[in-house]
Amino acid sequence: MNYLAHIYLSGTNDLLKIGNFLADSIKGHDYEKFDSEIKKGILLHRHIDSFTDMHPIYRQSKHRLHEKYGHYSGVIMDILYDHFLAKNWSKFSDEKLDDYADNFYQLLQDNYDILTERIKGMMPYMIARNWFVSYATIAGLEMILFQMDYKTKHRANMQEAIVELQDFYTEFESEFFLFFEELIISCKQKITELNKL
Repeated sequence: MNYLAHIYLSGTNDLLKIGNFLADSIKGHDYEKFDSEIKKGILLHRHIDSFTDMHPIYRQSKHRLHEKYGHYSGVIMDILYDHFLAKNWSKFSDEKLDDYADNFYQLLQDNYDILTERIKGMMPYMIARNWFVSYATIAGLEMILFQMDYKTKHRANMQEAIVELQDFYTEFESEFFLFFEELIISCKQKITELNKL
């Protein structure tokens, strides 16, 4: 799953959200130097990644992209699933997506000192282009995929995955709903488990 899903799956705990968001830039046991709630967010992020990578529905979705995009099919799939979350946001939250995004961007700015250098470097682009809201449209998604592709020196032409998305839109969306329902339950259980530590 990509950024929006990771934050949503953190629930209402702000420090858990930040930890979850930082997690990709924290390697190995480096997470242990953070505050306990940030640590929980990092561990939750790792749980989400493991659950996702092993799940048969997610793997079925990703398989459609694998032949053309190889190693990058997982990166693309994470972004496509965030599209379906953003597009169907009202089914998952009573808060408007614009407000949710603005509140999270403000949370990052309020906690700037604890962010990693990688996140500090990425944050201005994320906020300026409003990634969370952009996920909801095909045009926004294409822009985000192009940005991701730029980071990889255009090795995969990720923005071309819009073609596969449109060709298999119904299949991808139904798979997302089935998968995400299970992931929500798993994350709630994981948060309960982490809170007992």
